[in-house]
Amino acid sequence: MPMIDADGCLLNVSVEGRDGGPTLMLSNSLGTTMKMWEPQMAALTKLFRVIRYDRRGHGKSGVPTGGYSMERYGNDVLAILDDLNIDKVNWCGLSMGGMVGQWLGANAPERFDRLILSNTSCYYPDPTNWHNRIKAVREGGIAAVADAVIAGWLTADFREREPVITANMKAMLVASPVVGYLGACEALSTLDQRALLPKIKSPTLVIAGRHDMATPVAAGEFIRSQIPGASLTILDAAHISNVEQPHAFTDAVVGFLTQR
Repeated sequence: MPMIDADGCLLNVSVEGRDGGPTLMLSNSLGTTMKMWEPQMAALTKLFRVIRYDRRGHGKSGVPTGGYSMERYGNDVLAILDDLNIDKVNWCGLSMGGMVGQWLGANAPERFDRLILSNTSCYYPDPTNWHNRIKAVREGGIAAVADAVIAGWLTADFREREPVITANMKAMLVASPVVGYLGACEALSTLDQRALLPKIKSPTLVIAGRHDMATPVAAGEFIRSQIPGASLTILDAAHISNVEQPHAFTDAVVGFLTQR
């Protein structure tokens, strides 16, 4: 996997799949690595050249001590595309990946064909929950919040039915570099991208989880209402819908990206 230099931070990148076909870039949620997309990879790589990457502060990418913001995360994506000599891609981002996708769709529209914004929000009116999480992680590490985060990521029914997948997701979360996790939480605590949404002109699909408490259906409905021509699909899942409903998620993505 190549390491791409983005403003002094090395980013871990993977390029797989169909040569010569359309390109799809995937962007992860807070506290995960590119491995969160494994349930989709077999299907997606048959149709697309697929780019995955670890966001700065996550996975095998660099962990700078500062400079975390949606603008910085967005410019990291553009650096990856420039390094790979790719002019234009489709985008699928979940949670924080969806937030980065909003920034990119508004600020670099010429680089993106279609956008999928999944289980995401554009604005947190009350940052208290983020401040509480930052305090807890500073005092006790990510393990101090892991059970609560997993309870938000996946429904209780799924966690009971799929204990191995649940354990793997928790292990991925706990392994996140604390500095990078805290930097991302700080960026999220001030998130307000409402003004960006009407500037997005790419065809856009919003995916929401019916049981998602972190970024509820109302948040997805607001994003859909503010992006011209956007559509909304609701899945029977909590926050990490691509893991909880892998087939329905993949079908929604492929259907949207291949419709003409």
